Amino acid sequence: MSQNPPDLRPDLAPRATLPTDARPGQPRIGMVSLGCPKALVDSERILTRLRAEGYAISPDYQGAEAVIVNTCGFLDSAKAESLDAIGEALRENGRVIVTGCLGAEPDYITGAHPKVLAVTGPHQYEQVLDAVHAAVPPSPDPFVDLLPASGVSLTPRHFSYLKIAEGCNHKCKFCIIPDMRGKLVSRPARAVLREAEKLVEAGVKELLVISQDTSAYGTDWKDRSKQAGQEIVELARDLGGLGAWVRLHYVYPYPFVRDLVPLMAEGLVLPYLDVPFQHAHPDTLRRMARPAAAEKTLDRIAEWRAICPEIALRSTFIVGYPGETEAEFQTLLDWLDEAQLDRVGAFQYENVAGARSNALPDHVPDEVKAERHARFMEKAQAISAAKLEAKVGTRQQVIVDSVDPDGATCRTKADAPEIDGNLFIDEGFEGLAPGDILTVEVDEASEYDLWGQRVET
Repeated sequence: MSQNPPDLRPDLAPRATLPTDARPGQPRIGMVSLGCPKALVDSERILTRLRAEGYAISPDYQGAEAVIVNTCGFLDSAKAESLDAIGEALRENGRVIVTGCLGAEPDYITGAHPKVLAVTGPHQYEQVLDAVHAAVPPSPDPFVDLLPASGVSLTPRHFSYLKIAEGCNHKCKFCIIPDMRGKLVSRPARAVLREAEKLVEAGVKELLVISQDTSAYGTDWKDRSKQAGQEIVELARDLGGLGAWVRLHYVYPYPFVRDLVPLMAEGLVLPYLDVPFQHAHPDTLRRMARPAAAEKTLDRIAEWRAICPEIALRSTFIVGYPGETEAEFQTLLDWLDEAQLDRVGAFQYENVAGARSNALPDHVPDEVKAERHARFMEKAQAISAAKLEAKVGTRQQVIVDSVDPDGATCRTKADAPEIDGNLFIDEGFEGLAPGDILTVEVDEASEYDLWGQRVET
């Protein structure tokens, strides 16, 4: 068992677990999936289509006749990671198809790796399939290549990401995701619910609801007659009726988010909100072109906690944004002291090609960014440690993620997979399996993780 590292990048999805079953002679395609959970869902959809057309999925380079690399373009460091992954796939396999966010910059990719077979942009499923067909012709056997109703999943069987929309209407100066993925396009509620029902029927115990701006779900529909925000509230209520844990990610703090919180108090949705506050000083937020007003967020947090006292709040922040003064950064630290968020991640600002923030004056030196990041995380760690220590002696419902000879690794309702903490059971864990939900009494805490004992119910 391993403890959750404090600097885990919040833009990363869990490591993909590729299915390995194949019939003799079946054409095999490899997949490298980088980036956020939204990209992981794209990878799942591509592989689902490929499985339906008779392809098997190879877990390694050597067994694949071609490899798809689903790239990330969130930060320059993520772009470098994507180029490294493409280079590795070319060295190990030689036949590589590139897709994903970085695929929106084909010249950037082919300039570094001219031997790639094809480059497609994010959620361009048909173009990816066309490229695979050209590289490795399909060979379907309709009597053998049976596809499960829920499609191909790259996460453990007991949880799954549920993408409810694509794109974003915000124009944050540090972000180029809207340029790559387009404006907000919400999926029809019936399609989302149908997918969720299939996932639950297939054994999924936790649905992780994602999009670029989850709380804006449905606000792009032209025939809408509802008040702003009611579409996501209704969808969350319907998902909560399926019997699985429902966890909401990437929820911008619009005023109507308060209407989601009663669902958490009722137990329909997990008492957890992932809210990208990004900063707290009003001048910094203006330079970011952020939609939220910092002076109101503390009031909203207090309102949410009044409705649902057990709510867990996670957020991410950018330190060292262009023009950030020491006074602005201190405001962020003071705000964090007041907000007392449960889970916090932070980025040091990076220029990203095409982002408007690159042209802002007064960029912060790298050594100052690093120093502020360290101070920020020290503050966040102290808050986390105090909050977790307060849970010692309480009973928590947990879901089991994995079991090994040393014990069971679980998560409470306050913890999303990979980005938050764990709860470890190191005694009396015999018979537990991934996906089990049980009650645990907490008997020990660290800065990010908990330990506990099973409670017989």
